[in-house]
Amino acid sequence: MGGSSDVPALRRGLAILGVLAGRPGPVSAGVIARELELPRSTTYHLLSELVAAGFVTHLPEERRYGLGVATFELGSAYLRHDPLERLAGPLLRKLVDQVGRTAHLGVLHGGESLYLIKERPSQPQTLVTDVGVRLPAQLTASGRAMLAHLPAAQVRALFPSAAGFVLRTDRGPRNLPELRRVLAAERRLGWAVEDGYVTAGFASVACPVFDYGGRPTASISVTFRHFCDGAGECGQTWPEVAEQVGRTARELTARIGGHG
Repeated sequence: MGGSSDVPALRRGLAILGVLAGRPGPVSAGVIARELELPRSTTYHLLSELVAAGFVTHLPEERRYGLGVATFELGSAYLRHDPLERLAGPLLRKLVDQVGRTAHLGVLHGGESLYLIKERPSQPQTLVTDVGVRLPAQLTASGRAMLAHLPAAQVRALFPSAAGFVLRTDRGPRNLPELRRVLAAERRLGWAVEDGYVTAGFASVACPVFDYGGRPTASISVTFRHFCDGAGECGQTWPEVAEQVGRTARELTARIGGHG
């Protein structure tokens, strides 16, 4: 076992991996040193160790560094262990006990919401949202809770044309400008609301879960029966439900080492 003096070096090495993971391509040692406020000699030493361990790749012709194959292997092992679902399961069961309604864990799969976990109360109601089901992300509270925290360019890439705006009922954004307005409003609100967009007579409230880089990696949602008076939406946002969903999403964010 190394001494406590090894800990700062470990933290700096992990910080370097974080910098490389957050960039679209390889970067120079000088950029890493400036961003982390490290001496160049220390930066080169840490990079050398990370290269030797396979976590960083050196591109000598470009004088740049990128992530190595060992990081891919770690990521693949992470996915094999299903850690997100394992960590989220007990939290969703607790949430269902509190609200008495069905809860989901969802992720983005391109322009769709993919549901990984579904927890139901003792007297569940039939829902179209089930494990493995994919739905248009712009219609679901689960999907928009994540979309609201993505860069505008990424949202545009997910919905490049009007063909991507499929409706299931007569409600929901029909084009990119409408979607952007909804996302901006829900970003200010702090949670996403879906009122009859997927199935008439059902509403949902969802909050995002963030990874270590502050990116939306999943969302937690609660779905329940709701009928609006009249033809249009009634504008309810269910803050009491959102408070409990948000608390669960923040706890899952903390469990995976993320921050919003």
